[in-house]
Amino acid sequence: MRPVMAWLLLALLGLATIFAWLTRPHSLRPEDLPAHTPNPANGAIVFHAGGCASCHGERLEGGLELKTAYGVFVVPNISPHPTGGIGGWSTLDFVNAMVRGVAPDGSHYYPAFPWSSYARMDLRDVVDLKAWIDTFEPVGGPAAAHELKFPWNIRRGVGLWKRLYLDPGPVIGVDPADAALKRGRYLVEGPGHCGECHTPRDRFGGTDTSRWLGGAPSPDGEGRVPNITPGAAELGSWSVRDIAYYLESGFTPDFDTVGGSMVKVQENMARLPAADREAIARYLHAVPAVAAGGD
Repeated sequence: MRPVMAWLLLALLGLATIFAWLTRPHSLRPEDLPAHTPNPANGAIVFHAGGCASCHGERLEGGLELKTAYGVFVVPNISPHPTGGIGGWSTLDFVNAMVRGVAPDGSHYYPAFPWSSYARMDLRDVVDLKAWIDTFEPVGGPAAAHELKFPWNIRRGVGLWKRLYLDPGPVIGVDPADAALKRGRYLVEGPGHCGECHTPRDRFGGTDTSRWLGGAPSPDGEGRVPNITPGAAELGSWSVRDIAYYLESGFTPDFDTVGGSMVKVQENMARLPAADREAIARYLHAVPAVAAGGD
């Protein structure tokens, strides 16, 4: 072998090793799980806050196609079926999928599954969510595979994306003594993953937190998701009570009704305790205002 070729192979091997190291998954270990007795009733609240059925279906069978600029993502079956769904997963498997975006086989999940928001969740809530999902009837048949464009079909590359955007810390600071406001932040930034649609994204597809909840193009390319920060034209002069009532009833202060993809979100929010809806409304009044325009 010629010296130049040998050096080239060594360089390629070195680059491959660096890439593998930078993109390796970071999974939680059994000892990282909290000592906690699963509570399915709380899991149901988390389930509705996250709108799980909106994407995965009422039976959690999956199959919904999400058409994006990167290709088509197909929502998986998360029913407790042992092979078609996630019935064969351990609690640790489920937690790692939710907060680290790592599959049981160690591969990365694409961020179309909003684990970058779920990373902010209390692990006890994640355990409770699994307990609630386990009460569903198993549905056989896994969903179809994603159909993604190059280079987005290189799943290992998601590890680099995680280094930029996987952050379990809160987006917005709130008064730590205000329990309701903290609860609202938790629901919006974590299980509710509101920022995934309401926040614009940068060139790499990560949420631009400097314009948190400031509105963005719709993920499916049709229309626009509104700016829901204080003073935005979309919310006008809505009070905390107005927002909470909208989440409960679907009616705006001027007696218009919820529409589009927000219908399913509102229907799930209506299933939350009233205190949670008010907490969400208070948080939306507390976030920094984002001026209209620009994506």
